[in-house]
Amino acid sequence: MILLRNFANIFSISELRRKLFFTLGVLIIHRLGNHIPVIGIDIGKLATLMTQKTGLSGLFSYLDMFSGGNLSRCTLFALGIMPYITSSIMMQMLSLSIPQLEQLVKEGEYGRKIINQYTRYLAIGVSLIQSFGLAMVIEQWNLAINPGWGFRLMFMLSLTTGSIFVMWLGEQISLFGLGNGSSMIIFSGIVSRFPDDILKTIGAVQEGYIDPIIAVFLFALAIAIAACIVFLEKGERKIPVQYSRRIVGQRMYGGQSTYIPFKINTAGVMPVIFANAVLNLPVFLSSIIAARFSSFKWFAESLSPAGLLYGIVNFILIIFFSFFYTAIMFNPEELADNIKKGGGFIPGIRPGKKTAEFFNYILTRIGLVGAIYLAMLALLPNIIHGLIALPFYLSGILSGTAMLIVVGVALETASQIESYLIENRYEGFLSTGRLKSR
Repeated sequence: MILLRNFANIFSISELRRKLFFTLGVLIIHRLGNHIPVIGIDIGKLATLMTQKTGLSGLFSYLDMFSGGNLSRCTLFALGIMPYITSSIMMQMLSLSIPQLEQLVKEGEYGRKIINQYTRYLAIGVSLIQSFGLAMVIEQWNLAINPGWGFRLMFMLSLTTGSIFVMWLGEQISLFGLGNGSSMIIFSGIVSRFPDDILKTIGAVQEGYIDPIIAVFLFALAIAIAACIVFLEKGERKIPVQYSRRIVGQRMYGGQSTYIPFKINTAGVMPVIFANAVLNLPVFLSSIIAARFSSFKWFAESLSPAGLLYGIVNFILIIFFSFFYTAIMFNPEELADNIKKGGGFIPGIRPGKKTAEFFNYILTRIGLVGAIYLAMLALLPNIIHGLIALPFYLSGILSGTAMLIVVGVALETASQIESYLIENRYEGFLSTGRLKSR
């Protein structure tokens, strides 16, 4: 009853109710658009290809998880929000290396608007390139009804238009709804696959393809993965900071004690996205080469998302990008300098250079744990497939990366709802009170 009352409190706040319904409405529009197919594709052959787990089909199955099944059906929203996310990552990297873009970042709101506009233009280019690559692959696998430049141009125009519309929907959620628009769209795409995968699993148990004990074990494993992600995502190392007292005029300031929180997973899911973006091109190229030269087939299978070589390289890249992205987000020297200017110090550590070295030491230790945690989550489907022979679609339910996105977005949305409730003097979203970090 207490939990139901707390849910009822959500709809008693007009602004929160409006944002919630707006977000749901946009997601419904997005889901309706997922059923508009692209003209000129043999959907039957494509569905058969997506049931396999080697070569290009394995990569398509992995990307299809983030598009909510749109890629396997080749709908108008097959590319989804991924071109925009890829463009955002590219612009973030370019802003660190190009002085003009770096200056725009420092110009506040105006600079962010210009950067966002450049990101949209780049997203259109990425969509055209990806849609052209998909068109060539579709023709290579004899999935196009009438192959040729007419089909390619129509296919590129359709998918690029759909990607731009999805990008616009995501921006509307960010402006007028709850949460980050891009994250919410990816969240809805992943979650939309869960009921179908669960029904397929139940059907496989009934037909005898999967043992009931294994099915129960997989269900318990999915819950354990979600619990582990919540436990680690909310975990943080609190570094105490003490501020000395200062006398300004006739008043005394300072003498306060606070802390700096360092999360275990500082970089979030970005290292996983970076690693997959780097690996996508070699996977495509190896699959195309293997299709022409059978002697390279073993290499393409090993480099597929279910292959051993892919798992090893992906593990190394995730750890590398975890440290790389953490270095971008945190500057120990700058943080130590700001604390020193504010009259603060860490107990037992000298201000200045020693404090920066201490921050770097802490970030390295925590970052290693977070990097291994991310890499193990990304490789979890491959590990399970290596131990248990399962259909490839079950990787959507057991994917640590997908679960990380789902749980992370859910926690972020719950925190936003809770902030509205606390602002209006309600106790919180959950009956136990606020969502607390450990």
